Amino acid sequence: MTRLKLSLLAFLLLSCFNANAEFNINARTAILQDFLSGEILYEKDADISIYPASMTKIMTAIVAFDLLDRNELSMDDKFIVSEKAWRLSTAGYSSMFIMVGDEVSVKSLLRGIIIASGNDACIALAEGIAGTEEEFAIMMTAKAKEIGMENTNFANSSGINDVDNNSTVRDIMIMSNYLIKNYPKYYKFFSEKEFTWDRTGGDPIKQGNRNPLLYKNLGVDGIKTGYLALEKYSLASSMMRNNRRLIAVASGFDTKNDRSRQSAKLLTWGITNSSLIEITKANIPIAKAEVWLGKKNFLETYIKEDIYKTIPKGQKRYLKVSILYNGPIEAPIKKDDVVGKLKIVYKNEVYKEFDLLAFEDIKKLNMFSRLLKSINYLIWGDV
Repeated sequence: MTRLKLSLLAFLLLSCFNANAEFNINARTAILQDFLSGEILYEKDADISIYPASMTKIMTAIVAFDLLDRNELSMDDKFIVSEKAWRLSTAGYSSMFIMVGDEVSVKSLLRGIIIASGNDACIALAEGIAGTEEEFAIMMTAKAKEIGMENTNFANSSGINDVDNNSTVRDIMIMSNYLIKNYPKYYKFFSEKEFTWDRTGGDPIKQGNRNPLLYKNLGVDGIKTGYLALEKYSLASSMMRNNRRLIAVASGFDTKNDRSRQSAKLLTWGITNSSLIEITKANIPIAKAEVWLGKKNFLETYIKEDIYKTIPKGQKRYLKVSILYNGPIEAPIKKDDVVGKLKIVYKNEVYKEFDLLAFEDIKKLNMFSRLLKSINYLIWGDV
């Protein structure tokens, strides 16, 4: 087995950051994820059931984004506001303040949902897409199951009181990760700090984004607050700093100030106590392997996926990454043939392995060239 040591890759991820038992935040349940590596940096009772409140609206937006990407919906499409949707704007809930009979564009409804947290806008969008909010909630739950939210059920589009609308902070984190990864052009709505609705029968209403962390100098660009009397305060947030993104979700804060301060504390702790290491990017050559009896003497190899690792500060020395293959590799070789492994080792134990793939086709030499090369090898040992 041939082993190539790659100095570029000489780092490691520790699989558990919760060894820092002294760190804690004042929330009933919480989780923190490094976006690119997928590593969970911190968790506190992350799988207990919660009422997601207005964090539900993340999925309401995702269902619409799906349809937009499939060209089954347009930002310019307009939906007529029903009495059911309008009544939420008069019942003391957070609202966009749409009126019965208004024809409102999908784009305005989405901004009303994401920025102003409008429950009325949620129902108008849900009814416009699915006919009824109940049918739309079925679509939401189906999407949740599709993306791996195993402990979530959505009973409505807004997250207002319903005992059957439940989730976990881990599932909300999965949903937030999916949103950012799959809809970057729509995710920008979540960073907008204000939305003005030119309402019918009155002066325009300007509302600020309810995410308190958008107004702090942290690099936060989303995602969504929540509040229910039973659940208290919650927040899904995401911070981008120095090309590194963290996602935090926590619920059960006692006050708005706790929600803001403790969420900022969690994100800041993640940034300052760990580092993100890029091991390799997908679909680019990372190492050469020797070839036997081929029209080229060396084969470029690659990995099909981006590989990142998150490491606690000061722990780089514990990682070794090697390229392993049985070589030289005999031609012919086809692109994407598995020719070896990229192996990550921590403290002399294998942490993870990835298939090493051929980056190109390499044809076999003709018979005369193969004979000449074989004789040369027998005489000189020169492959």
